[in-house]
Amino acid sequence: MKTRSLGHSTLNVSAIGLGCMGMSANYGPPADRQEMVKLLHEAVDLGVTFFDTAEVYGPFTNELLVGDGLSHVRDRVVIATKFGFAFDPVTHRRNGFNSRPDHIRSVCEASLKRLRVDSIDLLFQHRVDENVPIEDVAGTVRDLIGEGKVKHFGLSEASADTLRRAHAVQPVAAMQSEYSLWARDAEVDVIPTCEELGVGFVPWSPLGQGFLTGRITPQKTFDKTDMRSRFPRFTPEAMRQNMALVDVVRQVAEAKGATPAQIAIAWLLKQKPWIVPIPGTTKLSRLQENLGSAEIALTALENSKLTEATENIELCGSRSNGDERYL
Repeated sequence: MKTRSLGHSTLNVSAIGLGCMGMSANYGPPADRQEMVKLLHEAVDLGVTFFDTAEVYGPFTNELLVGDGLSHVRDRVVIATKFGFAFDPVTHRRNGFNSRPDHIRSVCEASLKRLRVDSIDLLFQHRVDENVPIEDVAGTVRDLIGEGKVKHFGLSEASADTLRRAHAVQPVAAMQSEYSLWARDAEVDVIPTCEELGVGFVPWSPLGQGFLTGRITPQKTFDKTDMRSRFPRFTPEAMRQNMALVDVVRQVAEAKGATPAQIAIAWLLKQKPWIVPIPGTTKLSRLQENLGSAEIALTALENSKLTEATENIELCGSRSNGDERYL
């Protein structure tokens, strides 16, 4: 597996990481735990060194899974996790945001235990908390880094301005936001700011939550435990309109001897050398397919065809209900 550095940080990771959320939450019922431990082992064997989780996935169960699945290779992998949500003390359901310094510290301690590590490689603020100055957040993580409990600081779904303010207090190693052929708003000012400051970029949902694979049709229905069942861009009407983009991806894939999923990830890899996508899966065959993207080199013409398609095709539907973006 080829490797990439996340910006100017010392984090050198596999060019494609593994998003672990779907193993435990949000895309239907949790997968079999032992099978997912096996998949984590297989990912390591295939050269993956970058794994992404968060306390909110489950909640808590995904960190436990990743901690168990990677304990035998701790010195060979980079594990990223996240803080930033509040939870109901009884139901453990997500209940707003909380990035107060004392809460960050308590989450860090709990994540260290669940992940079975002495230090968190990359700690992201999962979402910006408007009630806590980002300088206080960055300062708290800076202190945790000084104490050896965290190695690197990251932000997720933050604006360019928030990134600058945080970076001035504690250098940000990576920004994590949605980015793919059908979600390119990060290109406006977030990615240029990352380039200016030397911050790596980690796209989540690089496959458009599965839509860019071409395996989801307008007839598809989703289980109520699958978050896509609530997203406007996964209504039958939106999917019918958005298939126009998938058709272009499929055309490039067929000419390249690749799959649509591989082309979608290869497009991301071509945009910047410090971009590291984290597609998720619960199947070994899909993991192997996704990792194969690192060996696909798009030509300038192929890249332009894909990029122009997203500019000329009117995509339908937002990713969710217009929640906490780019604060």
